[in-house]
Amino acid sequence: MADEALFEFLHMEIVSHVYKEQQSGKGEMDNKDRAVCVSVLEGMGFRVGQGLIERLTRDSPSFKDELDIMKFICKDFWTKVFRRQIDNLRTNHQGTYVLQDNKFALLTQLSSGKQYLEQAPKYLAFSCGMVRGALSNIGLDSVVTAEVSVMPSCKFQVVVQKL
Repeated sequence: MADEALFEFLHMEIVSHVYKEQQSGKGEMDNKDRAVCVSVLEGMGFRVGQGLIERLTRDSPSFKDELDIMKFICKDFWTKVFRRQIDNLRTNHQGTYVLQDNKFALLTQLSSGKQYLEQAPKYLAFSCGMVRGALSNIGLDSVVTAEVSVMPSCKFQVVVQKL
């Protein structure tokens, strides 16, 4: 339990630090500054995801297909990082997957409902990067985006890039 709280606190402080560094010396942040912050956080998450997936797949047999990889992400990877599985995995069987977490750990401390909805995207960039980094290390290039309509529920959309 303590390690979960430490991870959540560290994540919130990293987000805060990245945004403060970008804002220092400036008055108000514009969309370009916010995009830089999201990119930095996504890059950090990418590297963390790469490292985590290396450790998690060390003793695993190889994956059969994309769907098998996504199931691994939803069950094993998500459980190691957030202490629970994804609530729902949907796919169109053409390279697009939607992972739904109805009680996303990094948003539960912020709010339930719509009070801080506009603040949610900055707390999802790191997680999007982690998923993208994990998939990249397994051999799937992808684009990962997140969407929040009601907190703390979150949907991650993964679009696998075909070569």
